[in-house]
Amino acid sequence: MQEFKVKNNVKLKRIEIGTLTQGDLAKLVGVTRQTINLIEAHKYNPTIKVCLAIANVLGTSIEKLFWMEEKQ
Repeated sequence: MQEFKVKNNVKLKRIEIGTLTQGDLAKLVGVTRQTINLIEAHKYNPTIKVCLAIANVLGTSIEKLFWMEEKQ
């Protein structure tokens, strides 16, 4: 069975918006700032509910924010 790692563009998209901090995003999504930090650092795989909430807040689709890469 192949192993995959979930990757994301959350930090890039958040920075593109300009004024949205990790704390701001966390409040809008309903998680802690530390959770957003771990997601952006690829150290935590959020639930589908959190992924959808982040995509909604950032005005994009879940497919543009999250994808899977085969582990090397």
